[in-house]
Amino acid sequence: MQFTAKEIAHLIKGSIEGDETTTVWKPCKIEEGEVGGITFLANPKYTHYVYEKQASIVIVKKDFKPEREIKSTLIRVDNPYIAVAHLLHIFNSRNKPPKGKSFSSRIGRGTKYGKDCYFGEFAVIGRHCKIGQNVKIYPNTYIGDNTTIGDNTIIYAGVKVYEGCVIGSNCILHAGCVIGADGFGFAPSSDGGWNKIDQIGNVVIEDNVEVGANTCIDRATMGSTIIHEGVKIDNLCQVAHNVVIGQYSAMASQVGVAGSCKIGEHCIIAGQAGIVGHISVGNNVTIGAQSGVTNNVPDKATIFGSPAMEATKRRKVEVLVRNIEQLAKRISLLEKK
Repeated sequence: MQFTAKEIAHLIKGSIEGDETTTVWKPCKIEEGEVGGITFLANPKYTHYVYEKQASIVIVKKDFKPEREIKSTLIRVDNPYIAVAHLLHIFNSRNKPPKGKSFSSRIGRGTKYGKDCYFGEFAVIGRHCKIGQNVKIYPNTYIGDNTTIGDNTIIYAGVKVYEGCVIGSNCILHAGCVIGADGFGFAPSSDGGWNKIDQIGNVVIEDNVEVGANTCIDRATMGSTIIHEGVKIDNLCQVAHNVVIGQYSAMASQVGVAGSCKIGEHCIIAGQAGIVGHISVGNNVTIGAQSGVTNNVPDKATIFGSPAMEATKRRKVEVLVRNIEQLAKRISLLEKK
């Protein structure tokens, strides 16, 4: 698939600086720019590659000011990240999605599915499921009884969806994720052991959600664990029973959210953060990497650290911690005096 600079500029609503007939046929990283490749510049620390490498086209911000001559054709846009995301989707569209039902797949009694679906090798679909149009279920996947899956959803190899769960339209579940396993519910018994508390709820995933590889979202004890529209969850995350995550929130790898926690809309949770159960995180909250969140968080807060606290206060604490040895010596001297 080949594009000229003029065609790309039209697709991403950019303006051309250079030869509009320049042709590209592959995306490439800016540090690996070469003839026939298209790349982008968004982070200033990569600027030197624009001069050193020879990508045919470079997508840059509208206000980018070259410091010396650039041989590449530039396409100026408001936001290079968004422009490249759109462009990569166009390049990827040449890979035609599979259709049809593999001979070795199994579909249970009473299950209905729409047009243009794909069921890969050894995919097992339970009974009385409702599957929309253009759904892609890749090999070695298990979909439990009474599950609902919306249109255009992609479920990659090895995904396990337990019975009774609901997955919306235009979702992507990456390889190995588990939706609807039992929540971690046990009550101590008189003999020192543990009594299992049956988990009879489900998981509801709304439209346009993406769940990363090997992430687990547990079913509710009662009611539903709910992942609202547009949420993006990275690989290796744990979302416990009865958690609710608000619209368009995003969490990076290895985040753990304990049971019955409520996370608001448009939140950003960085990698390896842990959030205790039964608390509320407001809307538009940013939680730093490796934070331990133990209390309710108000709207628009930025917190980090363990225990997590408001960013300005936490930075002051970090300064004190770094200087604690010196402070201890000063206190010791004062005590001697």
